[in-house]
Amino acid sequence: MQAILALEDGRVFRGRGYGAPGERLGEVVFNTSISGYQEILTDPSYAGQIVVLTYPHIGNYGTNPLDSESVRPFAEGLVIRELSELASNWRSVEDISAYLAHYGLPAISDIDTRALVRHLRTYGAMRAVLSTVDGDEAMLIEKARAAPSMVGLDLASRVSVSAPYEWSECTSKTLGGGKTDGAPARFHVVAYDYGIKQNILRRLVDVGCRVTVVPAKTSASDALALKPDGIFLSNGPGDPEPLQYAVKTVREMMGRVPIFGICLGHQIVGLALGGKTYKLKFGHHGGNHPVQQTRTGKVEITAHNHNFAIDPDSLRQSEIELTHINLNDNTLEGLRHRSMPLFSVQYHPEASPGPHDSHYHFRDFRKMMEEWKR
Repeated sequence: MQAILALEDGRVFRGRGYGAPGERLGEVVFNTSISGYQEILTDPSYAGQIVVLTYPHIGNYGTNPLDSESVRPFAEGLVIRELSELASNWRSVEDISAYLAHYGLPAISDIDTRALVRHLRTYGAMRAVLSTVDGDEAMLIEKARAAPSMVGLDLASRVSVSAPYEWSECTSKTLGGGKTDGAPARFHVVAYDYGIKQNILRRLVDVGCRVTVVPAKTSASDALALKPDGIFLSNGPGDPEPLQYAVKTVREMMGRVPIFGICLGHQIVGLALGGKTYKLKFGHHGGNHPVQQTRTGKVEITAHNHNFAIDPDSLRQSEIELTHINLNDNTLEGLRHRSMPLFSVQYHPEASPGPHDSHYHFRDFRKMMEEWKR
């Protein structure tokens, strides 16, 4: 198949089409991870986005059911330099082109992804259309310009579950192990699903949590009626500011139960604390972002996937400690309330894909719940 990626500013890239024939609209962002393309595609935080992978050779280890972060891919499309149609790995079940076709997802390869990424870094993430069925460049550019903006878009409620469920699987399950890692389930955590990744749930189980996942619009009273030892606020797609239902819920729970937020959950915490958020020029997406702990000076290499950030100047620092800072652009990466059991991080400590420097946050959450129960 022939394929076209047309950006809203008129830039057009032609290449080869893979996966399913079709056409998808979305905001184009780039991810700098070297591996983990299946985890990236199935991360619900990519809803509404077309993902460009900066690593040039994609698909050589295939796909398998255990590497998915959700029930299906949520990205709108995939853009790569070179696609490997040969998968060589003992865990592989299906090559990536067949995997994409199975879920109706189009992809484009054989384009200059370096030029595309440089363009996005210069002009910012922008709307685009990826098509394998329409060769009219002018028409595709107009379609891209007509696509909805990510600003003001509540995507979390679209990707969230419709009913609560229990989760008991730990990280060893993905490697063929059982359902426990030796840590007894001492704590009950209610996890809000704004687009939650399964490896976050596994990490919570690893540190001794029994997890109940609830829909994004679950009220504070309904969540607290489950008698949780802690509340977890997940990652998710879109703009945090339209999620006023989530902000209201978090405000009602603050100080009544320990709270831990990741990514979109972190932004919701910031809004609940009276802060403001803003859209980054091209976002943070990848597994190699340096983040510094403000107390110790220690630097963690971290995994990221977000387009919005909290304005640190909008927070009352007499009440809120800024715990982590991004060394690439000085954006706020973590905060902790000085008196209430509440902390959050902008990046992804579950590391799927990504480095493992930040797993300690799940142990810190367990410690917070232990101290709250005393």
